[in-house]
Amino acid sequence: MIIIHAMNDRLLPRLVDRALAERLRVMPAVVVTGARQTGKTTLVRELSPGARTYFSLDDLDVADLARRDPEALLGGSRPVTLDEVQREPGLLGAVKRAVDRKRGPGRFLLTGSANLLLMRKISETLAGRASYLTLWPMTRGEQLGEGRCGFWEELVTASEEDWLEIIASHHGEPEDWKALAGRGGFPVPALEIGKASDRSIWFQGYVRTYLERDLLEISAITALPDFRRLMRGACLRLGQVVNQTELGRDVGLPQPTVHRYLNLLETSYILVRLPAFSVNRTKRLIKSRKFYWCDTGLALYLAEGTAPGGPHLENLVLCDLMAWRDGGSEQIGLFYWRTVQGEEVDFVIERGGRFFPIEVKASSRPTLGDARHLAAFQKEYGQSAGPGLLLHTGKTLKWITPRVLAAPWWRIL
Repeated sequence: MIIIHAMNDRLLPRLVDRALAERLRVMPAVVVTGARQTGKTTLVRELSPGARTYFSLDDLDVADLARRDPEALLGGSRPVTLDEVQREPGLLGAVKRAVDRKRGPGRFLLTGSANLLLMRKISETLAGRASYLTLWPMTRGEQLGEGRCGFWEELVTASEEDWLEIIASHHGEPEDWKALAGRGGFPVPALEIGKASDRSIWFQGYVRTYLERDLLEISAITALPDFRRLMRGACLRLGQVVNQTELGRDVGLPQPTVHRYLNLLETSYILVRLPAFSVNRTKRLIKSRKFYWCDTGLALYLAEGTAPGGPHLENLVLCDLMAWRDGGSEQIGLFYWRTVQGEEVDFVIERGGRFFPIEVKASSRPTLGDARHLAAFQKEYGQSAGPGLLLHTGKTLKWITPRVLAAPWWRIL
């Protein structure tokens, strides 16, 4: 198993290990993308050490050679790993030519701290030649050393009658979700920094590096204070459907600038915009996207003193769901559901033609009323709707309605 991050001299496995190995076995090139500091460099350097030639575009000499003579980096008989490839977008053209001259599985392993498919500077996407993986911040299961996400796969592939037994068989320990939200999933603050004040120092450096260095690689941003203000405004709207004009008015920016800045945040995997569930039947649905963040610790830091609330617990669940979705080979859709009548479900998993609704409540005592929107979703979509899951902060594990199972969040994640 590939190992990724050290804690007390112990290396921890990551969820994408198997998916990465499978893709390298099949595709000539594999691209691992994700926000800075999620562990991409450690992941690729620990893969077959000594068997692959490793180059980092953070090295100025390597970047200069990639600009002048990219073929010099790609030659030789050994497979090549190129770290932070977004720093020299023209290098992807050379990778394409090398693959076209000689195809073979696993020849190139690339990483990038931006979504290469969304970057305007990059015209070559390696279509048909590369497989893309996203490495999100560490899940709770990864932080515990188990190399996993929540038990989503087991639930969506099991019969409804087995759900209670599957969840009950997980003897995980209860945890303060607010503490988990505060430390987030970036490996260093999550695993190595124990004090909240020390994590704030780390996040301060992270944001400064992102604003003053990483952001400039994908766009010419000169008004960094405006961008920082927009980031804070987005964090204060966690879990909400956001009107860009209203957000711009609150942070003092025109709507086109807000639109551009939000796209840049999404391109660099900082902002997550969750799409609305669009399989309409009889109800009119809200179609705008909801705002979440790639990491709850970063979101809380940017919100400047905001205490963890229900939206942050939702964000923790969403981050785990995204790690599951992007760490496997199955096609999985993640959405939220909201009608103009006010009915809302936090998350909907679409898998194999079935829809599984999930509601997250920062409450230790789930009630029948908490399940009413899950029941409304199931009624609307009939046989296509699977059982619903009501995640909460208490210890109750039971069927709260015939088709809605109430479960502690820590038993799933």
